[in-house]
Amino acid sequence: MENLIFDLAKKSLRELNQYLHKEASDHTQVTVHNPDGAHNIAVGLDKIVAVQVDGHAGYYAAGMLKHGTVTIFGNVGTGVAENMMSGKVHVKGFASVSAGASAHGGLLVIDGDASLRCGISLKGADIVVGGSVGSFSGFMAQAGRMVICGNAGDALGDSLYEAVIYLRGNVKSLGADAQFEPMTDNDYKQVSELLNKAGMKHDPKDFRRIASAKKLYHWNADAKQEY
Repeated sequence: MENLIFDLAKKSLRELNQYLHKEASDHTQVTVHNPDGAHNIAVGLDKIVAVQVDGHAGYYAAGMLKHGTVTIFGNVGTGVAENMMSGKVHVKGFASVSAGASAHGGLLVIDGDASLRCGISLKGADIVVGGSVGSFSGFMAQAGRMVICGNAGDALGDSLYEAVIYLRGNVKSLGADAQFEPMTDNDYKQVSELLNKAGMKHDPKDFRRIASAKKLYHWNADAKQEY
């Protein structure tokens, strides 16, 4: 496997992304040194390439990912793995707002905490957070699964559709139309599989299931904005 090193203290981010888009072949491994919080690292990657970022990344790291694997040994800014289609993004530190926003497929793993709106408008991807998540996480999540190993802030799962959230810790409040439901054998199996993929060893039996009550599927003129 070819292993190429890009030092962003010496080369531009444009050079890195152009290489990933146009020159890299499948099964290439790229290591990024001195990212220093640069935005848009490995955005739009559509090859089976492994990218390792040795440090902190800025906004939209690994956004629109397809096929590849991006591992970030640091923290990330807004929108990591935003609109991801497939592949895997693994953040070894903490994530800022809107992690995994609108992600259609693939797996996002965050070892630490995630801030506000984690998994907002999720469209089919899986997200595993080793720590806690901020308020409005899972807002309008349409499909996919979220596993939260810590606690959650206000309005978790507000306006959920078909996505399912598994929570190990406490929640400050559930959002509109979100509700706790009994865990089934299939739920325990899914949580176990996702934890294994994320490299986490929690007991699936410690998690609770949160899903949509489906009262928002049809407009109710008598609800008076209260759900």
